[in-house]
Amino acid sequence: MLMKKWLIFGLILGLALTGCSASTTNNTGNTSAAYIQDMGSDTIVNLALAWAERYQQVQPNIRISVTGGGSGTGLTALVNKTIDIANASRQIKPEELAAAKKVGLDPQEFVIARDAIAVIVNPENPIDHLTLEQLSGIYRGTYTNWNELGGEDRPIVRLSRETNSGTHVYFLESVVRLGDATDKTIFSRDTLLLPSSEGIISEVRDNPNAIGYDGLGYVTSEVKKVAISSLKTPDVFVLPSAKTVSDNSYVISRNLYMYTPTVPQGAVKAYLAWILTPEAQQIVTDLGFVPIAKP
Repeated sequence: MLMKKWLIFGLILGLALTGCSASTTNNTGNTSAAYIQDMGSDTIVNLALAWAERYQQVQPNIRISVTGGGSGTGLTALVNKTIDIANASRQIKPEELAAAKKVGLDPQEFVIARDAIAVIVNPENPIDHLTLEQLSGIYRGTYTNWNELGGEDRPIVRLSRETNSGTHVYFLESVVRLGDATDKTIFSRDTLLLPSSEGIISEVRDNPNAIGYDGLGYVTSEVKKVAISSLKTPDVFVLPSAKTVSDNSYVISRNLYMYTPTVPQGAVKAYLAWILTPEAQQIVTDLGFVPIAKP
């Protein structure tokens, strides 16, 4: 219900600020009144909406427009100079950074929270743990039936986020390719690409053959989290949680980012500083993500 609340708020907030371009007052040092346009990662969007709602109570003269669309969408908008902050669930790519510098920008990176990517299956699926290599094999198409992994005689239905998603890119590089930068393997051709985290949850909930992955903050009790082992300790299976992300025992975890076009000043600088405060980091915890500063 919390996630739905922030999505509804985001629609209202976005409509209220439709037509506003990135405000030049954000980089003047004057925070008396300003708009901040924030776009990107669908993993981060609910957290960003919650932050925006709270910050506008702290600073009523600041208006913040938050929209999703994926990490790639946000970073493209940053390069096009149409937003003030790009949210990303992956680091900026070298080609994105080069494109930004080509138009005179100097993108600045801020780690604003941490997250686990939870591997999820339908509660009826008896599989409760997988090695990282097995998980890679599922998404490569090596395994096609659950009975090959100790489960029932059922076809494996693979679910993934769409390619503009930072979560998709991270999962491809860290899980499917097992962190090998020289590996050019892609997802199995029969992988179903879904446009939202909520869509992954819904499909896994309704399909006993499905497997998917999602940011920990989006996982509900309607699906089952699968414990994953690392390449170094293949016999030790760990479930995703704030604790296992913090102590680095859960292997599929990552930083979450905000990027600005240049060194932030004014309203944007003040907002980013507030995001690192205990008050803002408590919201990170409340929404199921992992704070980078103790709330």
